Amino acid sequence: ILTNIFKMKLALATLLATSVAAFAPSKVAQSTTALKAFESEIGAQAPLGFWDPLGLLDDADQERFDRLRYVELKHGRIAQLAFLGNIINRAGVHLPGDIDYSGTSFESIPSGWAAIGAIPGAGLAQIFLFVGFLELGVMKDVTGEAEFVGDFRNGAIDFGWDSFDEETKASKRGIELNNGRAAMMGILGLMVHEQLGGTLPIVGEM
Repeated sequence: ILTNIFKMKLALATLLATSVAAFAPSKVAQSTTALKAFESEIGAQAPLGFWDPLGLLDDADQERFDRLRYVELKHGRIAQLAFLGNIINRAGVHLPGDIDYSGTSFESIPSGWAAIGAIPGAGLAQIFLFVGFLELGVMKDVTGEAEFVGDFRNGAIDFGWDSFDEETKASKRGIELNNGRAAMMGILGLMVHEQLGGTLPIVGEM
C-alpha cells in the first residue's frame, strides 16, 4: 500500500511540474513573440500565414526583414522573366534575325541550359554588362522616393499606382510576391526536368 501511495504522489508531482513548465517562459515563446512583429507583413497570408521554417527571422529587426524582402522580390521578378522566357522559347517563339554577323540566327539558339553554350561569347558579355547596368543603375531606389521595399519607380513609372487605395496597393503587392514565389519554384522545376528529360504538359519536350 505504501508503495502505491508513493507512486501516486510521484505521479502527481510529475504532472504538477509538467503543468508549471507549460506556463513558464521559454526561448521558443520569446522567439514567437519576437516574430509576431512580422506576422502582419505582406506575404504572410493564407494558406500558410507567416512561415519561416529556416528561422531566418529569429531575433531579426526591421532592417533585416526589409533586406530579406528586397532579395525575395528581386529573385521573384527575375524568376518570372526566366520562366516566361523559357516557355516562350520552347513554344517556338524567337527574336527575328541573327545574333551575330556570322549568321547565327536567334531561332537556332536552343532553350534552357543548352543556350549558354550556343550563344557567342560577345553575346554573353553583352548580357552580363546589361544585367550589371540594370543592377547598379536602374533596379534600385535611385531618387529616394520608394514607397516600400522593392519600389523602383523612381518617379518615372507609375501605371496608375498613386490612384489606388491602400487596400488595392497591398493586394497588388501580395500578388506580385506570390507570383514571384511561384515563378522561383517553376523555373527551378524546369531546370531540374531539363536534366531529367522527358515531356511536360504545355512546356513540351525537355
